Amino acid sequence: MPSAPKDPRGRVRALVEAVAPFDAREAADRRWRTLDWVDSGAPLFRTAKPATPPRHLVVYTALLDEKAGTVLLVDHAKARTWLPPGGHVDDGEDPRAAAARELDEELGLSLEFHPRLGPAPFFLTVAETRPPHPHTDVSLWYVFDADQTCPLVPDLTEFSRTQWFPLTDPHPRADGFELGLSRFLAKLSSALDLPPT
Repeated sequence: MPSAPKDPRGRVRALVEAVAPFDAREAADRRWRTLDWVDSGAPLFRTAKPATPPRHLVVYTALLDEKAGTVLLVDHAKARTWLPPGGHVDDGEDPRAAAARELDEELGLSLEFHPRLGPAPFFLTVAETRPPHPHTDVSLWYVFDADQTCPLVPDLTEFSRTQWFPLTDPHPRADGFELGLSRFLAKLSSALDLPPT
């Protein structure tokens, strides 16, 4: 991926453009719900907790142990959902740096981006969050190279549990999992020529 522009809006736009949509939903989210939002001049970053502005940028950090065929998910305390670790992108922050920061803050890890997928966002979702403070998360999903035997230091104020799930596990299609997770796993399996989920 060519170097991204230095201005935050241009950088975010370049990162979103780098996402190759996997399905019609991701294509629509990328074009109409994200690039048009970036181009509108609306604020991109959360400036005040819990939900100001009501649409803002977040990152997910998908930890993949390709050899074991597993991905790490966390049971998020506030969202009451199994999802990849991640969080809000700070005002003006490069989303790639935000992904690395969130891994360190939430799990005590310093990892490399997946060698075959690189530092570009791999997947994109736009989703409404649950009450009591509903808002819209525009989420860039990054894939990191991980080993499920590596020691984790989870932030217990954020997560009630962490667990490595097989990529072929049917659970991510069920209630209690992040809505875009099954689509993400299908895209990941396709991109890396892994067994289908």
